[in-house]
Amino acid sequence: MDWRHGICGIALGAGLGAGLLASGAAHAADDELLDAPEITISPEANDVGGVYLRGDIGYAPWRDEGDPSYRTFDAGTGTYDNVPFDNARFDKPISGTIGIGYRFNDIVRADVTAEYFEGRFDGSSLSAAPCAGQGAGTSCAFSHDANFSALGLMANGYVDLATLAGFTPYIGAGIGATNINWNTVRETATCIPGGGVCAGGAGGTSYEGEDSWRFTYALMAGVSYDITDRLKLDLGYRYSRIADGDMFNFGAEALAGARGAKGHDDGLSRHEIRAGLRFSLW
Repeated sequence: MDWRHGICGIALGAGLGAGLLASGAAHAADDELLDAPEITISPEANDVGGVYLRGDIGYAPWRDEGDPSYRTFDAGTGTYDNVPFDNARFDKPISGTIGIGYRFNDIVRADVTAEYFEGRFDGSSLSAAPCAGQGAGTSCAFSHDANFSALGLMANGYVDLATLAGFTPYIGAGIGATNINWNTVRETATCIPGGGVCAGGAGGTSYEGEDSWRFTYALMAGVSYDITDRLKLDLGYRYSRIADGDMFNFGAEALAGARGAKGHDDGLSRHEIRAGLRFSLW
């Protein structure tokens, strides 16, 4: 055998061996890639579109009632004075919401909701004028309390961000109207002696409550978690603003010529923590 043929054979064998080693390494690398854990960054392609139902419970520990006030009427001059409440507070922070929505794609969805909550108003004020039937030099402290119920109807839109390990953060906004229905408002007047003498204890009266529809808007942010393919747990924050409106009417002053509403609230802002479930029907 020619020595050149021997060298060629050795070189060919070395080349084949190197090729087999490279092929084996590439195959091992492919296996490692196939065995890597899968992380879902967005919903599956067929997991889009369809109707869903929702239900939420809200808790509003932070509320802002603005500057509610009431009017007094002087029958002798036919004039009104506006009296702000020195102290005002709204209680009962729990709300409940149900709704139906539609998911258009893996990013955009919308729903319409009905929300119900109740509230209680307590307000106090001080007048330099005497209470009815009290002597000159005295002043009068007033306290008002009333309950109300609220029904809100909202249309909401949301943007769902990327899903990671079942968690999907979102942002949203809503617009609609809320019916505020004030019950009977109770007023207590207490004489304060000051520079005069009080002739008796506290007096009281009541006023018929008003109800009205108010413009409402809301801003939301939160995160949902996929419990199952169809059921999601939703935790979020919502800020809502309900416009101002009338609280209660005049009582005996109406017989003396008073017109319009006596009490006026300054609207209501609610900062809510909300938890609920969304169930897809598709």
